[in-house]
Amino acid sequence: MSELVIASPIGKEMFSYFPGYYESSRVIRADMQAKGVELDALYQALNETLDQFFVRNATWGLDQWERELGIDTDHSKPITQRRALVESKLRGAGQFSGRLVKSVAEAYDGGTVDVSIQPAEWSFTIKFIDTVGIPPNLDDLKAVIEEIKPAHLAVEYEFSYLLIKDIHGILSLHDIEQLPLSKFAGGGPIG
Repeated sequence: MSELVIASPIGKEMFSYFPGYYESSRVIRADMQAKGVELDALYQALNETLDQFFVRNATWGLDQWERELGIDTDHSKPITQRRALVESKLRGAGQFSGRLVKSVAEAYDGGTVDVSIQPAEWSFTIKFIDTVGIPPNLDDLKAVIEEIKPAHLAVEYEFSYLLIKDIHGILSLHDIEQLPLSKFAGGGPIG
């Protein structure tokens, strides 16, 4: 007589609570497998639903986050960019400050950002430190910055680019050819 294998993790756990004399019962094993499969699916659905309450884990729940924050849903954008937009919008509440701009910009970029305010010129500058080239979702960041900054302040963006001196003797010609032009100074439009 072949033994029925319980594949469900929860089914295995439930079966472990039975007395030893059920060890060879095909009926109990089949019952625990069937119930375990259903409970596995339930726990997976519950965990997936819980993930939607946290922007960094949200998938199908991003639509609701965007709707609540007044963001136009664009399913053509990568999910990481959509999450960054929602997170920066959440961070963008409060009194305008360099710290607020830094927090919002870092939510988009995922790297270090430096913000300097020039009160005499009525402007501030956002400099991307860790990101080489232009961030892929710069237009979204610009839109959020426009929403949170006072209307009388101008904003400038500074980017870090690869220079020949940075890669000469370090990267092979083949490696250099693989890099997009937007990573080099003068290699692409500034969004």
